[in-house]
Formats: sequence, structure tokens, C-alpha cells
Amino acid sequence: MFKKILFAAACLTVSSFAFAGAADEAQAHFKAIASGNIEQIMQGYGEGATFQWVGGPLNGTYASNDKIREVWSKFSKNAPLEVVVAKVEESANDKGSTVSANVEFKGKATIKVRYVLVYREGKLVNEVWQIDPKLSVD
Repeated sequence: MFKKILFAAACLTVSSFAFAGAADEAQAHFKAIASGNIEQIMQGYGEGATFQWVGGPLNGTYASNDKIREVWSKFSKNAPLEVVVAKVEESANDKGSTVSANVEFKGKATIKVRYVLVYREGKLVNEVWQIDPKLSVD
């Protein structure tokens, strides 16, 4: 019995180390978007990632890495942008991690985004960019 408890405790410790950092990955992703660095943005995606852009001129579903690259190439014409991130929340289990945040990109215009990112095996596999003009980043 003691061995089972020790094994379970060891697994939990390894799991917490394996999933720590998705919020850091998200922060790096937001900074890459603000800088307009397409290669840096794209390195975080897993194969077959899906990107849901909700609202604004780029509204749509982008269901391949090539399509995601295309949308970021269009958006990066606004860079460089100032980025403010608030209310970052990370949830994780042995199958992956989810990060949600309120993000504001400031340039010629201010874009307020409710962000939800899903990571599996350390790679971004699903992204939701919800434009929300009333969003708070305080």
C-alpha cells in the first residue's frame, strides 16, 4: 500500500512539472504577436492546430497551420504593438493545459481580446481570439 501511495505522489509531482509553463508559453505567444514575428508565433503551434478568430475583419476559423500563418501575416502588418495582459488563468491535467487571459493590443487602434489557448504535449492546438471592446485589462 505504501508503495502505491509513494508512486501516486511521484506521478503527481512529475505531472505538475510537466504542465507548468503553459501560462509562460501564452505570455511569449502574446509578445510574439505584438512584435509581428511570424516565425516566433508559429513555433508554438502543434500540427493540425485550429484558430478561431471571433469578430473583426479577420473573423473566421483557420483549420491548418498554413491558414494560421496567413492570418498572422495579415495581422502582423499592424506591428509593433504594445501588449497588456491581465487575468491569466491556467488549468492543467495529464492530458493538457488551458490558458485564458484578457489581452489588449495597442497600436493605431486598441484591440481588446479574450484569449483561450489549449496546449497538448507542450504545443498550442486550439486558440480562440474573441474581440471584446468592453474587456477589462485592469
